[in-house]
Amino acid sequence: MTLLEKISQKQALVGIIGLGYVGLPLVLRFGEVGFHILGFDTDPQKVEQLNQGKSYIKHIPAAGIADLRQRQQFEATADMRRLSEPDVLLICVPTPLDANREPDLQYVVKTTELIAAVLRPGQLVSLESTTYPGTTDEVMLPLLTKKLSVGKEFYLVYSPEREDPGNTQFVVRTIPKVVGGITPACLEQGVALYSQVIDKVVPVSSTRAAELSKILENTYRAVNIALVNELKMLCLRMGIDIFEVIEASKTKPFGFQAFYPGPGLGGHCIPIDPFYLTWKAREYDFSTRFIELAGDINSNMPYFVVTRVMEVLNEYGKALKNAKILVLGLAYKKDVDDNRESPAMKIIQILREKGAKVEYNDPHIPRCGGMRHYPGIELASVPLTEATLQQVDCVLLVTDHSAYDYEWIAAKSPLIVDTRNAFKGISGPHIYQA
Repeated sequence: MTLLEKISQKQALVGIIGLGYVGLPLVLRFGEVGFHILGFDTDPQKVEQLNQGKSYIKHIPAAGIADLRQRQQFEATADMRRLSEPDVLLICVPTPLDANREPDLQYVVKTTELIAAVLRPGQLVSLESTTYPGTTDEVMLPLLTKKLSVGKEFYLVYSPEREDPGNTQFVVRTIPKVVGGITPACLEQGVALYSQVIDKVVPVSSTRAAELSKILENTYRAVNIALVNELKMLCLRMGIDIFEVIEASKTKPFGFQAFYPGPGLGGHCIPIDPFYLTWKAREYDFSTRFIELAGDINSNMPYFVVTRVMEVLNEYGKALKNAKILVLGLAYKKDVDDNRESPAMKIIQILREKGAKVEYNDPHIPRCGGMRHYPGIELASVPLTEATLQQVDCVLLVTDHSAYDYEWIAAKSPLIVDTRNAFKGISGPHIYQA
């Protein structure tokens, strides 16, 4: 039976490498339509939880995982020697930046090396991790073609993930899937696979075009967010409410899309992806000045927020040093339990460096480890009580979770700095925008 036949009859075993915010929704979707899935992850605790039918990501229900386990459609493993078993391998591993804002492809390279060691004829490999144009054919292809020929003995495609954690309006099935192949045969296999689980598949001419499409999507957002962040800082000096201005501009039925300012960029995509392109552009002796300027503005927003807190405290005759600050919201976006690249982490670090005493509350993140960039931050969420609010000098709203009762917080807090316009419509001289 050919791979196309296995895919069309849902007899192909699907391997998903990286069982996180991208990989786990794919597990559920492939299982939903009848495929069997073998999931790979290097974290043995995650593997154990998943094999027990449990979910460790709040917005992904355990019921779906438990159902797949009960029907024996899904198994998780940390044994990478089993990469030869699946007919299809989807790579969903992190692609962070290093300390110099340059691409860190160690997880992609390591995964590719592990696949290359056991690659067999008839397998399809798809990279879903966001990366710069050229990664699939320049980095992965040479590692995978040492024994087998691409497009004949095995197939290689790039299909960028478009997962939006916590977004209930768009799910894996309804988000169009871009696919680019190394060869026409590779593209045919990739389109056939994703057409089984996605309503609309969008084939493009190459893996490079597919890679750049994802970076363009997130660069578009990063540049427009930088624009409104810069305007927010100007509006505060001019005494104009930037959020009122945006709402007024939204009434134009054409030529305008609303973006909103905040305390900085967060999540795994928007703060990182544009820098993958700026790095690659230097190889072609090209400077992406516009993108780099946007990155500088967004990267400096946490510093602006801290300066704003300092200014507001000064109006009340208090210094930032030794001030008690309660940060509300640690997640990078509302109503999720994900603090990857969250601006709240940088803000806490800067506040601490300036001598402030910082605590946080987040109903979705009970404990916070500083992770790769902030190893010194180890905190637990404090209860959001009247006593907690009245014991601090300033409440700093960073993430506008729906669970917060903003009227109650406003009534009980001595001073509020709001970076998200969460207290809109609630009057009080103690509430300041940032």
